[in-house]
Amino acid sequence: MSKQTFLRGTFFLLVAGFITRILGFINRIVVARIMGEEGVGLYMMAVPTLFLVMTLTQLGLPIAISKLVAEAIAQNRRDQIRKILAISMSITGILSIIFTAAMMFLSPFIAKHLLTDARTMYPLLAIAPIVPIIAVSSVLRGYFQGIQNMRPSSYSQVIEQIVRIVLVAVCTKAFLPYGVEYAASGAILSSVIGELASLLIVIYMFKKETKAGFIKGFKQNISGGRKTLNSLLQIALPTTGSKLIGSISMFLEPIVVSQSLAIAGLTTSVATKQYGLLSGYALPLLLLPAFITYALSTSLVPAISEAMAVKDKKTVERRLQQSLRFSMIAGGWSVVILYVFASPILQLMYKSDQATPFILLLAPCFIFYYFQGPLQAVLQALNLANSAMINSFVGTVVKIGCILLLATNPKFGITGVALGICISVVTITILHYVTVLKAIQFTIYLKDYLYCLLIIIGCVYVGAFMKNTVFFSKSLLIQTFSCVSIVSLLYCLLLLLFNLIKKEEIKRIASFNKRIF
Repeated sequence: MSKQTFLRGTFFLLVAGFITRILGFINRIVVARIMGEEGVGLYMMAVPTLFLVMTLTQLGLPIAISKLVAEAIAQNRRDQIRKILAISMSITGILSIIFTAAMMFLSPFIAKHLLTDARTMYPLLAIAPIVPIIAVSSVLRGYFQGIQNMRPSSYSQVIEQIVRIVLVAVCTKAFLPYGVEYAASGAILSSVIGELASLLIVIYMFKKETKAGFIKGFKQNISGGRKTLNSLLQIALPTTGSKLIGSISMFLEPIVVSQSLAIAGLTTSVATKQYGLLSGYALPLLLLPAFITYALSTSLVPAISEAMAVKDKKTVERRLQQSLRFSMIAGGWSVVILYVFASPILQLMYKSDQATPFILLLAPCFIFYYFQGPLQAVLQALNLANSAMINSFVGTVVKIGCILLLATNPKFGITGVALGICISVVTITILHYVTVLKAIQFTIYLKDYLYCLLIIIGCVYVGAFMKNTVFFSKSLLIQTFSCVSIVSLLYCLLLLLFNLIKKEEIKRIASFNKRIF
């Protein structure tokens, strides 16, 4: 079985995540320019339902599979892997049938009575075919993550985005003459086909794994796998609970927002446009570094699980410290660039900077968000998924409560929604951090956090000065790119100067590149 080290596996996911994010932004730009703010609003109202259905179908199994496969390899129990795969595939197969039917049946009700915009029915119906695709894909990706081979996940992510970009303009333009609701459905349809292409890549790579033949003895593995089923569910259900809370929060958010803005006196059309600006324009930019925390989280679960299986606590702490430091670095860069250059970046991407106030409000708080993924991955690897679920629930209640309190007030409106998101992000991250601190003893390097804060503040001032006084070109693209490049280079140099990026880590990544290329 192909296995990679923690840093190498993370590196593969980082590269794929970066490419995926760039391609994803191209996809969003195409969608936004074709459909406009109202079309993006309809699309973003349907997307939370997609995430909810995906969470329910997967049932937290990818994390459980990854953890149990890693433990089975550490204990040299190859037969156990076949049982894990067979049982997982059976569970997700049954759930995909149930939720595909549910989506087809409930879409009209959700659109009309919950989202308060009957036009969202069409994007919701377009979601249904993706459910069985996600079901199979999640099991196979969990297996590859368990054996610490991140190539299939990396390649499939990139292929998915390429297919989506190729098709999104075709699908949205083909359906736009019939209305923005049909164009939004076309955008989701391109996502479905992209997921299918991704699945085919994963299946192809799975077949190349000579020892992954779980199909042989499939019935025997299921019938004699009650203990394995219990082990999977003990991890999967609490993990699902945590993800489900997040997905339900996303599902409820457009419902609560639309209802709250209606109470504040906004029409359905205006509320949809404002929600589109926040969720379709501002949040994707703020979530840009999330591919780094996703890569860290994906690699952390099997790495820590394997270390815990052999009681190697030093490795556990080392991986945790690396992940927190990388998250801090990524989040800091995002804060600097978006806080200073939000307006020109939005102008270049969407030909509109109306979402700038949302980014200026959210960016400083979102540095907390980038810590959430690694912290939650550690909790899952330590069998503390229940604690992660409770923390997520508290954060969700806080967010919904803040939105209801603030967005219903005409003085706040959609700004109240942004404030609710800020408060929720900070709450969940602090709760995760405290829970991890209680579970395992690790050193808190306050000096590193202080250095990073000083670097962020310094780069923000330098960036603001350059933006307002230094002239490179009349072209907004060249001017913005030049300023962002110089500020990013300064940020990296300061990270090296203060030893926040370790020289040995750069050497390891460089050696990986030589082996790959």
